Amino acid sequence: MLNTRFIILVLGLLLVVEGVFMLLSAGVSLLYGEYDLPYHLISAAICIALGGTASALLWKAPKNIGKREGYLIVALVWVVFSFFGLLPFYLSGAIPSYTDAFFETISGFTTTGSSILNDIEALPHGLLFWRSLIQWLGGMGIIVLSLAILPVLGVGGMQMFIAEVPGPAPDKLHPRITETAKRLYGIYVLFTISEAILLVIGGMTPFDAICHSFTTMATGGYSTKQASVAYFSSPYIQYVIILFMFIAGANFTLSYSVLRGKLKKVIKDEEFQAYTGIIIGVSVLVAAVLYFTEGHALFEKAWRDGLFQVVSIITTTGYATADYLLWVPFLSIVIFLLMFTGGSAGSTGGGIKIVRIVLLMKNSFFELKRLVHPNAVIPVRYNNRAVNQGIITNVLAFIVIYMMTVGIAMIIMSIMGFDLDTALGAVATSIGNIGPGLGDVGPALNFYEVPAFGKWFLSFLMLIGRLELFTIIVLFSPYFWKE
Repeated sequence: MLNTRFIILVLGLLLVVEGVFMLLSAGVSLLYGEYDLPYHLISAAICIALGGTASALLWKAPKNIGKREGYLIVALVWVVFSFFGLLPFYLSGAIPSYTDAFFETISGFTTTGSSILNDIEALPHGLLFWRSLIQWLGGMGIIVLSLAILPVLGVGGMQMFIAEVPGPAPDKLHPRITETAKRLYGIYVLFTISEAILLVIGGMTPFDAICHSFTTMATGGYSTKQASVAYFSSPYIQYVIILFMFIAGANFTLSYSVLRGKLKKVIKDEEFQAYTGIIIGVSVLVAAVLYFTEGHALFEKAWRDGLFQVVSIITTTGYATADYLLWVPFLSIVIFLLMFTGGSAGSTGGGIKIVRIVLLMKNSFFELKRLVHPNAVIPVRYNNRAVNQGIITNVLAFIVIYMMTVGIAMIIMSIMGFDLDTALGAVATSIGNIGPGLGDVGPALNFYEVPAFGKWFLSFLMLIGRLELFTIIVLFSPYFWKE
């Protein structure tokens, strides 16, 4: 029987955590003396009161958690956090439309970075901070954060970890899942602080540096400036952000290995090799085309523009230093293809993930060999280990369902009156958790003009993209609800 009381208990505790983080934004509002302070306090009070009450009433609920409870908690927490996380935007009047406030908030928590704001700088510092903080919370995963709470209840969280952490096979840094969560967040915090310090050295204000560090490490892409990172014309700042986008798009277990001095493990990792190779190869191609077609006086500028946009898109961060839709059409196609690639498994990035693409290519190649040698046993190997056929099947199913979802969603967006470029761009960027798309939702524009139904639909795509399709789709399966 489904343990509904335990699900509500966990959601209540996490709602209290959200309220506490809202108090940080209230502190920023107090520091700058701006009008949004009472709205942060009211929002925090609502979250803490409701979450605390639910937790208190259900504290003695049975502490058993199975796969069904794990999947439901993972799916519901993003929705609950978004419904309550929009309160500071909505109550303050900064985003007067409830639909727009929800879109902006779930875009933040899912680290998509698509926005409806036409004058970001007009927001008070407290709301800008909250807007960046929700991406930081969503980046490593609200569920990974919650794993630190579960021991208080006397339960483990492996079911939730499996349901939330991206990739076909989640890596653990420690036999105990709570220790894995703590180490992942420790690395996350360390990199965030390091980037903020380097950005301040480069001339950013401490406020802008902290906000951009939040959204870089989350591969979210929200900026405190309407022009995104293009506002900061400093090559140093852009290279620092490139570096940390690259780190955030790589598997965090590899970052842990680097910090422990195990560089060989990183260098020999096939996904990391492919991830690095794609970035370097495509960046060189884009830089060369920009240099010879766009009139860049210096190759360094062409290289920086190309590298920044390639890393930004492949890691699904979505920052912009240039409008790639103004480049030659060939480069727009290249950028569009990168939207489906995504970062590494175990990273904060979205998309299909490099490891799945590597396994797909390997399996396709071995299928050709099997045609020539039908009696031979030729297993797919990854990092010198034979890959279980179940994982290969999972990868193939995921990619097929991913592309089918994109196709169906594009048709729905087209029915709403969008041209092909805009419909495909909006769908690809939403399900890939990227931010900027194509056509009327490109990097120089936003999603303000999308009708209300379109925003709710794209919000749903952001959610299933963040939770990698299966976590959400399984909830609609009749088998999930059978006892």
